Amino acid sequence: MPKPPIAPARANSVTTHGITRQDPYAWMRDREDPEVRAYLEAENTYTDEMVAGSASLRTELYDEMLARIDQNDQSVPVRDGPWLYYSRMVEGQDYGVHCRRPLAEGRPEDEAGDEQVYLDENELAQGTEFFSLGDLDIRTTHDLAAYTVDLSGDERYTLFVRDLSTGETQPTRIEDVADEVLWAMDGTSLLYLRLDDAHRPHQVWRHVLGTDPSADTMIYEDTDEAFFVGIRLTRSERFIVIASHSQVTSEEHLLDARDPASALRCVAPRRQDVEYAVEHHGDSLLVLTNLDAPTFAIRRASVDAPDLWQPMVDCREDVTLEDVEAFEDWLVIVQRRNALRELVIRQVSDGSEHVIEMPDPVYAAWVGTNPSYRTQTLRFGYTSMGVPSSVFDYDLRARTRTLRKQQPVHGFDPESVVTERLWVKAPDGEEVPVSLVRRREDVGKAIPVWLSGYGAYGSNNPASFSSTRVSLLRRGIGVAIAHVRGGADKGRAWYEDGKLLRKTNTFSDFIAVGDALREQGIASKLAIYGGSAGGLLIGAVVNERPELFDVAVADVPFVDVLNTMLDETLPLTVVEWEEWGNPNEREAFELIASYAPYENVKAQDYPAMLLLAGWTDPRVSYWEPAKLAARLRTVATGTNPLLLRTHFDAGHGGPSGRYAAYEETAFIYAFVLDSLGG
Repeated sequence: MPKPPIAPARANSVTTHGITRQDPYAWMRDREDPEVRAYLEAENTYTDEMVAGSASLRTELYDEMLARIDQNDQSVPVRDGPWLYYSRMVEGQDYGVHCRRPLAEGRPEDEAGDEQVYLDENELAQGTEFFSLGDLDIRTTHDLAAYTVDLSGDERYTLFVRDLSTGETQPTRIEDVADEVLWAMDGTSLLYLRLDDAHRPHQVWRHVLGTDPSADTMIYEDTDEAFFVGIRLTRSERFIVIASHSQVTSEEHLLDARDPASALRCVAPRRQDVEYAVEHHGDSLLVLTNLDAPTFAIRRASVDAPDLWQPMVDCREDVTLEDVEAFEDWLVIVQRRNALRELVIRQVSDGSEHVIEMPDPVYAAWVGTNPSYRTQTLRFGYTSMGVPSSVFDYDLRARTRTLRKQQPVHGFDPESVVTERLWVKAPDGEEVPVSLVRRREDVGKAIPVWLSGYGAYGSNNPASFSSTRVSLLRRGIGVAIAHVRGGADKGRAWYEDGKLLRKTNTFSDFIAVGDALREQGIASKLAIYGGSAGGLLIGAVVNERPELFDVAVADVPFVDVLNTMLDETLPLTVVEWEEWGNPNEREAFELIASYAPYENVKAQDYPAMLLLAGWTDPRVSYWEPAKLAARLRTVATGTNPLLLRTHFDAGHGGPSGRYAAYEETAFIYAFVLDSLGG
């Protein structure tokens, strides 16, 4: 049995609010220290040695994952002006190929002309270890494309412009920008975002084609360190919206899309804890807001008086409004009820409404790509844990749907599995929703269960299909999602009840789900998984109830919460205070200290654990899982494996390229299956 590397503990005490803590692995933060890289490489070597015996299983998993998908796949074409746009994947290639076909007005899609490849990500990625296409926007005249590229995983992008008629990249090249890019409707202006030292998009700049980028104009800046800036074009193409959002507060400005050199107009000045987002519709603005509406409401305002909001769709206790999509004759209101998303269709002319019916008891649905403002057809997406991702075109007048495509999954029969919604009582009496899929033949048996969770930022954890998880199902492993507090799966209040001083509800919810799966005879063993903030969840629950779980995977986990939230020099720390609390305040400090995984490692037996890190990760620094691994090695008892794997050519999203992603999933699954005993 190979011996694990032991990181040297260096004396380092930290005093906050008169409380002194020991942080013996703080030295790992120094990226330039050769000992840091040497330690991480030693951990990688140890991991490779420990998993060598499962190499054939990894190959088996990888091969079946590839065999299950259509490696030559294509998206459903989207009509935009005189073109059909789509992307496709080519067998043997890692990245997407972006294509279009000309289409005469009024002609059906099957009469479109020859394909034109206008951007091949594989060509852009040649010679790189990492590649990520950030954003891609086509000029309204359909002759130029602007796009952003990240070649390191640090999420600092470079902006390029390509001539679609010749395929040549223009001289325009703008370094060190955020991923978003947007053409204005004047045809010559290109808007993009600059990042500050904390990796926060804080400025909007305008570039005019044919000019040197050094002459670009900054048109907006947000100096508040808690706010992120974003840009979007309304579907009507009338306005560019410049949005500043913190975790709990919003402020949006309107810019005439046809005259981007004109003055900005603020929709409504920011007010602490008031969130809103605007969409343009006719002579009005539709405002989705929580002002005097805890579960959100939709207000209407005049374009000429954007801050005077009038009632339109009231707040309701049993429904949380998530979005409103505006078309000329229709509104699509996205709402959440009973931990499920509903798409409500509202006819503008008479205000009548209906909900698009969904076939499964547990599902995920979303509004798809709908560039046309004047349409009678809505494209939406649908999936469940037992139904592959599907694209529908919905006739808004006839209320009928046409399936345009369902993700091909070879060798999988949806009838072979059963999808269920369970409800588990948390310690305080709240009902936690759980989505579960298992083979029909396994119903009534106690089987190993893969249980995942997230529980932060009000993010929903959709009950969606995964072709890779079929590898678990076919081996008799159930797959479950715990929709814990901190997410918004049950609405806005569900989020509020799992953040700041109520953060520990996230962890007690997850533990309650684990207990229930065992007590109800569903789970004989439990493998748990979480990434990023979900990795924090995994770290917290294994500290609290290690005996409940058999194997745990924490992917780029946010586990050094207290030290990170105390360090304002780190990217995103100040922004995150409204989510986790500011530990410079005593009450927040004490709460975070009570659950932060790195701070709460104990001398106890832990489940088999796999920690994953990204060297260039700007969101959760590589040293967080590294420090946790080092502390666990010296404190934890028992003989279960503890593995740390650092990707030196990847960031927060892990290795780039679809084949590398499948290899990573096969690696994780093999570790889990081996730890579960087969």
